[in-house]
Order: sequence, then structure tokens, then C-alpha cells
Amino acid sequence: MMKLFIRAHDLGVKGEENIAAKLDEFGLSGVQLVAYKALDGIVYTPGSITTERAEKFRKTFEAAGKTVPLIGAYFNPVHPDEKKIENGIAVFKDYLSHAKELGCNIVGSETGSYNGDKWTYHPQNRTEEAVSRVVKTFSELCDYAKDCGAYVGMEGAFGHVCFDVKTLNRAVKTIGRDNIKIIFDLYNYLDKSNVDKMYDILDEGLQTFGDRICVFHIKDCVIAEDGSLKQCGVGKGIFDYPRIIGEIKKVCPDANLVFEGTTGEDIPFAAAHLKKLI
Repeated sequence: MMKLFIRAHDLGVKGEENIAAKLDEFGLSGVQLVAYKALDGIVYTPGSITTERAEKFRKTFEAAGKTVPLIGAYFNPVHPDEKKIENGIAVFKDYLSHAKELGCNIVGSETGSYNGDKWTYHPQNRTEEAVSRVVKTFSELCDYAKDCGAYVGMEGAFGHVCFDVKTLNRAVKTIGRDNIKIIFDLYNYLDKSNVDKMYDILDEGLQTFGDRICVFHIKDCVIAEDGSLKQCGVGKGIFDYPRIIGEIKKVCPDANLVFEGTTGEDIPFAAAHLKKLI
């Protein structure tokens, strides 16, 4: 059966007890956890999370009947600043080593952009050199994850190196490890140039990755006057969720659906909207 989750830091509270209480309020099953954004006392440096802290989180969540389908350790593997890449890899490996203690076995990231902290389109993103750099970094992470008994999640996006389903699939095949999972975010693949092909892209992703998809990010958007896409609360934009959930259900009947970027008063509306469909 499909389950509904949310990014922990989109709930507007910090600390596992407060997060669990909010999940109950909205009737959600758990969170995508970015520990340094959701838990007090953890910062974005290697060594910041300890076994003791991780197990405290897991035990609190287990007692509340909540789960974590994905740990987010997003970093930019093609950032112009090599020190930021090194730090990102170190934090990612740290989260892999503590993943099971946190109650999860998948740590994920996007494939990055040469535009550094902006994470937006750059011509160099669409080069073979860019794909090779992503392949090298994620291969290293997969090998480290194997020693931890964990998986690595990869997520594509229009402005990033793996800008479409084909490029992400090519990278995954080149990496050639069996412990890669896919984070599928339909909104991420869209731009004013291809928004009319939204459902073709969804179908391509489902047919290409199938049960390798560990999480579906659930978003919505409206089209601005200049044709650009502006994210909005789920159920308040152009996404046809009865159709989308129906398509996902055919391929991934037990899909983990994660609200990402839905906050505040949009959360209860989005949760009610999706619950009717799953």
C-alpha cells in the first residue's frame, strides 16, 4: 500500500518528538530526514551525528510508529569549489554509516550543477565530463554504502547533470552497482520547454526505473505569465494527481510518496487530497 511522507524540515518544527506529533496531526507515515535541518545539535559537517543521537531519533520514531524512507544528504558533486565537494562526500558517507541507526538504509542526493550553490542550469552540465564526474563520485559512494549495508539514492533534475530520465539511466548503468535506488521527482524534470510532456516523462521514468524507485517526490506548480513554473501547494496547481497516482500505482503499488516543499497551511490540504487517491 502507498504511504505518505513529508520532508521533516517542511513541518516547521525541530526535534523528533515535535516532528512525530506533527506527523500524527496530519496523518502522515514518516519523514524524509535531513538530520542537520531537522534535529537540534547536528550541523553540516562530518562527525556531527553520533550513534547515540541517531539511536535516540530511531527509538522515538519507532515508539511513535513512524518511519524514514530516505535520508537526504544532498550535495553538489560538480561544484566549482572542490572543498565543498569533499565536505559533501564526507557528510554523505557519515550518514551512510549511521543510516541503520537512524532507522533507514537509503541516503540520497541530486547530481549537481556547475553553477555551484545556485543548482541551476549551466552549459557544462550537459557534457560527457560532467556525467563522468557524477559517475565517479556516486560509484565511490555506492562502494562505501555496500560496506554499510546501505543504498545510495540518485535524483535527476532538468537544470542538473542528469537532466532527464535517459541521462540518469545512462549514469546508473555506467556506475553498474546493484545498490543504487532512484528518487523520482516529476516536477524536477520539467521546464517551460517540456511541461506539456509531463505525463510522457512520468511514463518514461516508471518504465525505465520501475521498482528501483524508492521515493516519489510529490509537488505541484502553476505556470507564470512568462511561462516559467512556480511551485505551489499540492492539489492547487496543474498536476493531475488522480492520473499521476493511478500511473504510479500500476508500477509501484507500495510507493513511498514524499511531499517536498509543501509547508504550513498547504500541508493538511495536500495530505487530504492525496489520501483520497491512494
